[in-house]
Amino acid sequence: MEQFVIVALAHFLALLSPGPDFFLVARTSINAGWRAASGACLGIALANGLFIAMAFAGLGVLREGSAWFIALQLAGAAYLLYIGGLFLRHAGQSDLTAIDGRATSTSGWRNLGMGFASGVLNPKNALFYASLASMVASSSLAWKLTYAGWMFTIVLLWDLLVALVIGNRRVLRRFTRALPWLERACGAMLIMLASALLMRLAWG
Repeated sequence: MEQFVIVALAHFLALLSPGPDFFLVARTSINAGWRAASGACLGIALANGLFIAMAFAGLGVLREGSAWFIALQLAGAAYLLYIGGLFLRHAGQSDLTAIDGRATSTSGWRNLGMGFASGVLNPKNALFYASLASMVASSSLAWKLTYAGWMFTIVLLWDLLVALVIGNRRVLRRFTRALPWLERACGAMLIMLASALLMRLAWG
C-alpha cells in the first residue's frame, strides 16, 4: 500500500504541471464548453492508457534512444508546432457567448482525435510511464492492473475538472481581457517546447 501511495502521488503531481494536453483541453473548453472538451479529455486518457499498457508490458519501444522513440519525438514536436500555431493564429477570437448547450454537440469525434493525438505524440508521457512501471516491476499482475486503472481514471477525472472549471462562463467572464494574452502565451510555450525538443534531438 505504501508503494501505491508513492506511485499515485508521483503520477498526480506530474498531472499538475501544465503541458500540451492541458492547453488543448483549455482551448477546447473556452471555445465550446466543458462538455465538448470532454471528448478531448477522453482521447487524452486513452492515449495515456496506451502508454500505461505498453510500459507495464515492458515493451522496448518506450526506451529512450530507440528508433521508434525518436520517431515519436519528431512527430510530437511537429504536433506541438501545429497546435502552438493554431493558438497564436486564433488568439482573441474565442467567443465566450458560444459556450452554451447548443455548442457542445459539435465535433465530438474530432475533439477525441485531437486529444488522443496530443497524448500519444507527447514523448514525455512514454518516458514517464516507463519510469513508473520500472518502480512496480516486481508487483503482482493484480497490483499492476490496479495501478493502470488508477492512472487512467485520474488522468480522465483531472482533465474533466480542468475543462469544467475553464469552461465555466462565470469564470471566463472574469478573464475576458486576459484570454487573448493567455492564448498567445500558451501558443508560444508549446512552440518553445517543440523547439527545445528538436534542438535536443539535433544536438543529442
